[in-house]
Amino acid sequence: MGENYKRKDELNALIKNFEKQLKSHSLEFYQIEQLEDIISHYIELGKNKMALKACSIAIDQYPYSTSLMIEKAQILSNLEKYDKSLEILEKAMALQPNDPEIFTMRGNIYLIQGLYKEAIKNYQEALPYSEDKADLYYQIGLAYQNAFKYKNAIEYYKKSIEIDINHENALYELAYCLDITDELEHSISYYKKFIDQDPYSHYAWYNIGIVYNKLGKFEDAVHAYEYATLIDENFASAFFNLGNSLMSLEKYTQAIDAYKKTLEIEGASAETYCSLAEAYEKLEHYDLAVKYYQKAVKLDSFYDEAWYGVGKCLAMQDKWYEAIHFLNRALKLDCENSMYWKKVAEAEYHVGNLVSSLDAYEEASMLDPEDLEIILDWSYVYYEQGEYEKALEIIVNALSDLPEEADLYYRATAYLLALGKYKEAYNHLENALILDYDKHVDLLEFIPKIETQKALFRIIDQFRKNNK
Repeated sequence: MGENYKRKDELNALIKNFEKQLKSHSLEFYQIEQLEDIISHYIELGKNKMALKACSIAIDQYPYSTSLMIEKAQILSNLEKYDKSLEILEKAMALQPNDPEIFTMRGNIYLIQGLYKEAIKNYQEALPYSEDKADLYYQIGLAYQNAFKYKNAIEYYKKSIEIDINHENALYELAYCLDITDELEHSISYYKKFIDQDPYSHYAWYNIGIVYNKLGKFEDAVHAYEYATLIDENFASAFFNLGNSLMSLEKYTQAIDAYKKTLEIEGASAETYCSLAEAYEKLEHYDLAVKYYQKAVKLDSFYDEAWYGVGKCLAMQDKWYEAIHFLNRALKLDCENSMYWKKVAEAEYHVGNLVSSLDAYEEASMLDPEDLEIILDWSYVYYEQGEYEKALEIIVNALSDLPEEADLYYRATAYLLALGKYKEAYNHLENALILDYDKHVDLLEFIPKIETQKALFRIIDQFRKNNK
């Protein structure tokens, strides 16, 4: 502990002295290790321009240091000055033509620029000289994946894993590519091979859990994640994913335990708080759900899902006025989320702001024109206000996109009856009955007049008899 404080004090003194000399234009000659510490300090703080200045000074003092040139190239890349970064790397390569780090850095820059062929070429040129072949194979796989060449990506991810079974990123991306190419089901035996080789590899169990989860085999996923956590009781990611699989199985109490264990191991996290809140929400423990959604917001005020979660829980308790505030906060952070617009529309409706509700439903419908709930609720607001033509127009427009939805035909029937257009109503009713006979009971709540209900019953009963 004392050694760490001493090291920190020395670094602070070094930085203070460096900045003082920089201002007075009286720089002394530094040891290369000191300059590297100064550069690292600025990088860690995200002060890339200061890091670049320190790097340029360092290279002036040590013009043949390829490690400093590589550092400068990385900083230039961080600043999106890719051409200058590649120029520096060319100079470094002239001094060290077989340095794998130079090839890797060039590959990374080409990858960022979307020049995948050049990226792959540089990674492959680094392979003969590199000690970390597993990571290079992973980088090549990533380049192929970004170029949508998933089969090639799979080949290189597998090469990476064969060298390092614990390469978490390669295992995860492999599962993604296998999913994209519909080969995930066949890959189970591939993952089991690693477990057979090393039954105590927590990463192997963890990644087969990811595969099972992607396949919707949640019981198997839970089993795999549990093995991973038994082998490594501090494996936070496994506990978190265990919680997600348990959520899919609607085992919310057990999911809560898994998420709490995640928090215990890795500390506070907006994502984990949000997941924990969702589990409490599913159990209808809304006060606890709100508490954890708010904890997520305190950690990350830009976490729109947490703001939405608070609003949704308040809405579930009929606290519509309070809900609107939080839902709008979520909407400001993600204005293209149809789910947020839909919930805002519902909340505005419940507090009597019908114009705002209709506007929100319209936004939601534009973002997701095939969401049946949006269409039905939006049209109902017009129907309730006696604007039957407007209500019908929304349903008719939706039918062109969703011609197989029985709910739309039943709703059109109700609105047409309200308009007194009985012949058209009965035509729509027949289509609705053909698509889903059982849903006819939902229609009756829209028909207040007993005589109209009797007429409908006769038509529905006749349809039933004719289609026995």
